[in-house]
Formats: sequence, structure tokens, C-alpha cells
Amino acid sequence: MAVRLFEGKEHAASYWKYRISPSEELIGKVLQFHKSNKESSNNLAVDVGCGSGQGTLLLAPHFTRVVGTDISTAQLEMARKHVNIPNVSYRESPAEELPFEDGSVDLVTAMSAFHWFDHSRFLQEAHRVLKPHGCLALLNYTMDMELSYGDCSETLNHICNEFYAALQPFRNPYLGPSSLELYKKTYDSLQYPVKEWHEDFWVRKTVPLSSYIGMVESFSAFQALLKKDPEEARRLSQDIEKRLLCAMDVTSSETEVIMGIKYFYCLACKPAED
Repeated sequence: MAVRLFEGKEHAASYWKYRISPSEELIGKVLQFHKSNKESSNNLAVDVGCGSGQGTLLLAPHFTRVVGTDISTAQLEMARKHVNIPNVSYRESPAEELPFEDGSVDLVTAMSAFHWFDHSRFLQEAHRVLKPHGCLALLNYTMDMELSYGDCSETLNHICNEFYAALQPFRNPYLGPSSLELYKKTYDSLQYPVKEWHEDFWVRKTVPLSSYIGMVESFSAFQALLKKDPEEARRLSQDIEKRLLCAMDVTSSETEVIMGIKYFYCLACKPAED
């Protein structure tokens, strides 16, 4: 993995508590693409950069065996702590050195992780382990999540945008100016004849306001600010939360809001070997 972040136990716990996994509908889009090839099979799925494993678990009902891989010991400890599904396991490994034999994997996913990898090396490795007709799925979402609550949604999202703008200077330079552009460029460069690109898939979920704040605090940009200036990071987060509560005219951060997350994703099918 090109960049090593999210490795502390506290951050891993935050990941499990606040990070939202792709919806079943979105996973369904991946599976539909995978099954559209009549030569595909459902023996082994590998979720690369799985973190604390929320997305990995969504694959379990659809494959004989699912393996999540990550470089972080703490993240994998959190994933193993919450897994109670017999066909799911986890292994520690870099995304660029997957511990699987050539042509052995039916589906390789990277959910909100590919942007941290050595992109070209990971794509070569995914190609190596995928079976002919196997599927590669790269999923991610934009940082600018939207909140809905009563008739004050526009005001809430104005406040949220200020939150994102304050964190922008702390964005990791490895990510470049736009993750969406990276994924689209990757899609364009893939030499697989059967592939799909989607960049406007909304996932909406009802969550306490505190969970929205917690999710933003789990982002690498906030963590960078927290490391540089803990007092400023806490002040920023508390100020945003206070202003959101004021706009909602409520006092409890456990008040539920609808959080909208815009996903984009790339799907590709490895062609049959000559």
C-alpha cells in the first residue's frame, strides 16, 4: 500500500463506529455486473483495503468464501472482533502483494481504499489473482455529504460545506485534487473490453447527527488536523456541531438526520485468457 494511515486502535474503533458501508443496492450493482458474465463463478471474493470490515461482510451471502485484506493490524483486529460469519476471514497484506494464487479469485473489490494504493501495482496484482471472467470493482464516495432535516436542509449543507472547506488544506497530497478524477482516469486506462463507469449513485441513511460528525472526524484530513493541532480540530468540530444543532432548533446531537453520500464506481471484467 502506497500510503499507511488509519492504523491506530482508536482510529480503527472510529472507523467501525462511524464509517458507512456501501448500501445493499450498490453491492447489488456490483453483483449484477459480475453475474452478467455467464462464465463467472462465486467461489472467492477478496475485499482489498477492507479496514474494519463493514463492506466485506456485505459480500458474505453471495460467495462461498470472502477474505478481507488490509495493511493495518488494528483495523483487522476490529474486523475480526465483529465477524460472526463462518465464510468470512481476514488477512494482513499490502494491496500490491495479495496472498492468493494466480487466477484464483472471482471478485476483487476495493471500497473507499483504491486511492491509497500504488495504483498501477495494485491493478497488476488484481489482474494476476482474478480468474478469467472475474470482476474488479473500485468504489468510493465524495467527501461532500449532504444532510436533510425538516425545512433547514439548505442551511445545514451550507454549514457542512464550510466544514469540508476548513479541512481541504489538510487533504493528503497523495490523493491529488480529486479522487473522482483518479477513479475515472483509472477506468479509462483499463484494457478490459467489458467495463462500466458510474459517478452519481446516492446512498441515503438515517443517522444521529453525532454519527455524521464522527464520520467526518474519521476522514484523513480531519485526522491530519487533529495530529497537527488537536485543540483547533476539536474547536472546529464542536463549532460545526453547535451550528448544525442551532439550525435544526434542537439540543441533542442524537437527533436523527438523513445523510446522503454520493458514490462513484468502476466495474471491469477480466477477459478470458488467449
